[in-house]
Amino acid sequence: MKRPSLPRISLVVASICLANCASSSRPPSLDPTHLSFWKTDVPDGPPSVTIKLAEQRAYFYKGGILAGLSPISSGREGLDTITGSFKIQEKDVDHRSSLFGAYVNDAGEVIQSDVNTRKDPKPPGAQYVGASMPCWMRIQGGTGMHAGELPGYPASHGCIRLPQHMAEAFYHAVSLGTPVTVEP
Repeated sequence: MKRPSLPRISLVVASICLANCASSSRPPSLDPTHLSFWKTDVPDGPPSVTIKLAEQRAYFYKGGILAGLSPISSGREGLDTITGSFKIQEKDVDHRSSLFGAYVNDAGEVIQSDVNTRKDPKPPGAQYVGASMPCWMRIQGGTGMHAGELPGYPASHGCIRLPQHMAEAFYHAVSLGTPVTVEP
């Protein structure tokens, strides 16, 4: 009976673990930005995006062929990312959040960080500065895909964060109306 072979990625992860675990009591950390790819040789066809929340991955398809894969960070508990079928409604390369950000003084110094404008009253004399959301691709209401921090687990306010280089690739590959499916 022939033994099934391990997928190549499993072998790479196992090799990293063997190399790093022998000299350290801590498990190795893998930089999620390196667990991605983007193919430029895929034939033309309509673009689409599938987000798999359980996998914390975004898949980009061109004409039904997988052309890109990226790690993501979706909404944390209590601020879950919506699921369903959507379309890209807006694109903005230099978008700022109207809901989440910081209050700053006249000198631009942060008075209060991690502000939710729906809950946190603005201190006297303060100004609101929305969180930067580069390569913004709105899919529904205040939810979209954009460049942001990926700590390796769901940590956003409901958006779908991608590494900067992958957010740029997705941003330039989609257009208004591109279908986006977000699966649990």
